[in-house]
Amino acid sequence: MPEALAFNLNFLHPLAMWALLALSAYAMVLGIKAKKTRTGTPEQRKELIKGQFAKRHYLYGSAVLAVMVLGTFGGMAVTYLNNGKLFVGPHLLVGIAMTSMLAVAAALSPLMQQGNLIARKIHVGLNMGVFTLFLWQAVTGMQIVNKIWENRPV
Repeated sequence: MPEALAFNLNFLHPLAMWALLALSAYAMVLGIKAKKTRTGTPEQRKELIKGQFAKRHYLYGSAVLAVMVLGTFGGMAVTYLNNGKLFVGPHLLVGIAMTSMLAVAAALSPLMQQGNLIARKIHVGLNMGVFTLFLWQAVTGMQIVNKIWENRPV
Protein backbone atom coordinates (compact mmCIF):
# COMPACT_ATOMS: atom_id res chain seq x y z
CA MET A 1 0.00 0.00 0.00
CA PRO A 2 1.43 3.43 -0.90
CA GLU A 3 2.64 5.32 2.16
CA ALA A 4 0.50 8.40 1.46
CA LEU A 5 -2.66 6.28 1.19
CA ALA A 6 -1.86 4.43 4.41
CA PHE A 7 -1.28 7.75 6.19
CA ASN A 8 -4.55 9.24 4.90
CA LEU A 9 -6.54 6.15 5.94
CA ASN A 10 -5.55 6.94 9.53
CA PHE A 11 -7.95 9.88 9.44
CA LEU A 12 -10.98 8.07 8.01
CA HIS A 13 -11.84 6.40 11.32
CA PRO A 14 -11.68 9.60 13.44
CA LEU A 15 -13.75 11.57 10.92
CA ALA A 16 -16.37 8.82 10.76
CA MET A 17 -16.49 8.58 14.55
CA TRP A 18 -16.99 12.34 15.01
CA ALA A 19 -19.87 12.17 12.52
CA LEU A 20 -21.19 9.16 14.41
CA LEU A 21 -21.04 11.03 17.71
CA ALA A 22 -23.22 13.76 16.20
CA LEU A 23 -25.58 11.17 14.69
CA SER A 24 -25.80 9.43 18.08
CA ALA A 25 -26.75 12.68 19.78
CA TYR A 26 -29.49 13.25 17.20
CA ALA A 27 -30.79 9.70 17.63
CA MET A 28 -30.89 10.32 21.39
CA VAL A 29 -32.93 13.50 20.91
CA LEU A 30 -35.36 11.56 18.72
CA GLY A 31 -35.61 8.86 21.40
CA ILE A 32 -36.42 11.45 24.06
CA LYS A 33 -39.13 12.93 21.83
CA ALA A 34 -40.48 9.43 21.13
CA LYS A 35 -40.80 8.90 24.89
CA LYS A 36 -42.62 12.22 25.23
CA THR A 37 -44.97 11.08 22.48
CA ARG A 38 -45.75 7.88 24.44
CA THR A 39 -46.07 9.48 27.86
CA GLY A 40 -47.43 12.97 27.18
CA THR A 41 -50.92 14.30 27.68
CA PRO A 42 -53.42 13.62 24.89
CA GLU A 43 -52.93 17.16 23.56
CA GLN A 44 -49.13 16.81 23.58
CA ARG A 45 -49.31 13.39 21.96
CA LYS A 46 -51.58 14.64 19.18
CA GLU A 47 -48.99 17.25 18.23
CA LEU A 48 -45.91 15.03 18.74
CA ILE A 49 -47.27 12.11 16.69
CA LYS A 50 -46.85 14.23 13.57
CA GLY A 51 -43.06 14.17 14.06
CA GLN A 52 -42.89 10.35 13.77
CA PHE A 53 -40.13 10.43 16.37
CA ALA A 54 -40.25 6.69 17.21
CA LYS A 55 -39.89 5.71 13.56
CA ARG A 56 -37.06 8.20 13.00
CA HIS A 57 -35.32 7.11 16.22
CA TYR A 58 -35.45 3.50 15.04
CA LEU A 59 -34.02 4.40 11.62
CA TYR A 60 -31.25 6.65 12.94
CA GLY A 61 -30.46 4.16 15.71
CA SER A 62 -30.04 1.46 13.07
CA ALA A 63 -27.67 3.73 11.16
CA VAL A 64 -25.70 4.39 14.37
CA LEU A 65 -25.30 0.65 14.92
CA ALA A 66 -24.19 0.03 11.32
CA VAL A 67 -21.66 2.88 11.30
CA MET A 68 -20.37 1.89 14.74
CA VAL A 69 -19.71 -1.69 13.65
CA LEU A 70 -18.07 -0.59 10.39
CA GLY A 71 -16.09 2.14 12.16
CA THR A 72 -14.86 -0.21 14.87
CA PHE A 73 -13.66 -2.87 12.46
CA GLY A 74 -12.44 -0.27 9.97
CA GLY A 75 -10.32 1.42 12.62
CA MET A 76 -8.89 -1.92 13.65
CA ALA A 77 -8.19 -2.87 10.02
CA VAL A 78 -6.38 0.39 9.23
CA THR A 79 -4.30 0.09 12.40
CA TYR A 80 -3.34 -3.47 11.50
CA LEU A 81 -2.56 -2.60 7.86
CA ASN A 82 -0.35 0.31 8.89
CA ASN A 83 1.42 -1.33 11.82
CA GLY A 84 1.13 -5.09 11.39
CA LYS A 85 -0.51 -5.31 14.80
CA LEU A 86 -3.29 -3.88 16.94
CA PHE A 87 -2.47 -1.74 19.92
CA VAL A 88 -4.47 -3.33 22.70
CA GLY A 89 -5.27 -0.53 25.09
CA PRO A 90 -8.18 1.37 26.59
CA HIS A 91 -9.26 3.03 23.31
CA LEU A 92 -9.56 -0.30 21.48
CA LEU A 93 -11.16 -2.18 24.36
CA VAL A 94 -13.70 0.54 25.12
CA GLY A 95 -14.55 0.79 21.41
CA ILE A 96 -15.24 -2.95 21.27
CA ALA A 97 -17.31 -2.72 24.46
CA MET A 98 -19.33 0.19 23.02
CA THR A 99 -20.06 -1.73 19.83
CA SER A 100 -21.20 -4.73 21.87
CA MET A 101 -23.39 -2.55 24.07
CA LEU A 102 -25.04 -0.99 21.01
CA ALA A 103 -25.73 -4.42 19.54
CA VAL A 104 -27.44 -5.52 22.77
CA ALA A 105 -29.42 -2.25 22.96
CA ALA A 106 -30.61 -2.73 19.38
CA ALA A 107 -31.51 -6.36 20.05
CA LEU A 108 -33.97 -5.17 22.70
CA SER A 109 -36.10 -3.38 20.06
CA PRO A 110 -38.58 -6.26 19.51
CA LEU A 111 -39.23 -6.47 23.25
CA MET A 112 -39.70 -2.71 23.51
CA GLN A 113 -42.17 -2.79 20.61
CA GLN A 114 -44.17 -5.27 22.67
CA GLY A 115 -44.24 -2.78 25.54
CA ASN A 116 -41.61 -4.38 27.78
CA LEU A 117 -40.61 -1.61 30.20
CA ILE A 118 -37.57 -3.45 31.58
CA ALA A 119 -36.16 -3.87 28.05
CA ARG A 120 -36.75 -0.16 27.44
CA LYS A 121 -34.89 0.82 30.62
CA ILE A 122 -31.97 -1.47 29.77
CA HIS A 123 -31.93 -0.03 26.22
CA VAL A 124 -31.75 3.52 27.55
CA GLY A 125 -29.13 2.63 30.17
CA LEU A 126 -26.90 0.90 27.64
CA ASN A 127 -27.18 3.78 25.20
CA MET A 128 -26.45 6.39 27.87
CA GLY A 129 -23.40 4.35 28.83
CA VAL A 130 -22.31 4.17 25.19
CA PHE A 131 -22.76 7.91 24.73
CA THR A 132 -20.73 8.68 27.87
CA LEU A 133 -17.95 6.34 26.76
CA PHE A 134 -18.13 7.89 23.29
CA LEU A 135 -17.29 11.30 24.73
CA TRP A 136 -14.26 9.78 26.44
CA GLN A 137 -13.31 7.97 23.19
CA ALA A 138 -13.37 11.31 21.37
CA VAL A 139 -10.70 12.65 23.73
CA THR A 140 -8.47 9.56 23.60
CA GLY A 141 -8.99 9.28 19.85
CA MET A 142 -7.77 12.82 19.30
CA GLN A 143 -4.69 12.00 21.38
CA ILE A 144 -4.01 9.09 19.02
CA VAL A 145 -4.60 11.30 15.95
CA ASN A 146 -2.15 13.82 17.41
CA LYS A 147 0.52 11.11 17.79
CA ILE A 148 -0.03 9.97 14.19
CA TRP A 149 0.20 13.56 12.96
CA GLU A 150 3.40 14.23 14.91
CA ASN A 151 5.01 11.05 13.54
CA ARG A 152 3.89 11.62 9.93
CA PRO A 153 6.40 11.18 7.14
CA VAL A 154 7.56 14.60 6.02
